[in-house]
Amino acid sequence: MPQPVVRSPQPPQHALEGVGASGRGNRYFRLLGRLERAEALDRPVEAAAPFAQLLVSREPLRRFLHGDATGIPLHPILTDVPFGAWFMAMFLDLFPDASSQRSATRLMGLGVLSAAPTAVAGWAEWALSDHATKRVGVVHAAANGLAVLIFVASWTARVGDHHELGVRLARAGALAAIVGGFLGGHMSSSRRGA
Repeated sequence: MPQPVVRSPQPPQHALEGVGASGRGNRYFRLLGRLERAEALDRPVEAAAPFAQLLVSREPLRRFLHGDATGIPLHPILTDVPFGAWFMAMFLDLFPDASSQRSATRLMGLGVLSAAPTAVAGWAEWALSDHATKRVGVVHAAANGLAVLIFVASWTARVGDHHELGVRLARAGALAAIVGGFLGGHMSSSRRGA
């Protein structure tokens, strides 16, 4: 006579919210879970909601920003421009020649300019997210906003002929951008898993 199959009980769905199967014991995923449940983030979520809702209130703009024609939202595509420009500028910072310095300064400026449309597309994406993702999203936006401010300071220092200060500022901005990028990646994977 065949033996009955005994299955282990599954953890409740809310316990796995925002956590991939391989990350249940991972501190990073536990931190993300705490952010998703952090009621203290509700006030910034409520403050940002009216602006974000404006971006998706008109159907053609919403369809464009959410990539309805391609299936790929615009925000993750646009992030490549500022991140690519900033990190390429920091690569060029490794070379002491004047040509590399000029190119790094231009790339820093390109990253700063391209951050604005990237942020607008991100807020449109955030507007239609679930509440837990919105909580992570305001922290993501804060980290990226801090990164942009630091990169603006780096660009300003470089233009003002204080290249070494610009280099040091860029490295600090990179740390904030990496934190923002990890949070954005989590938000993106949460949406795909939904």
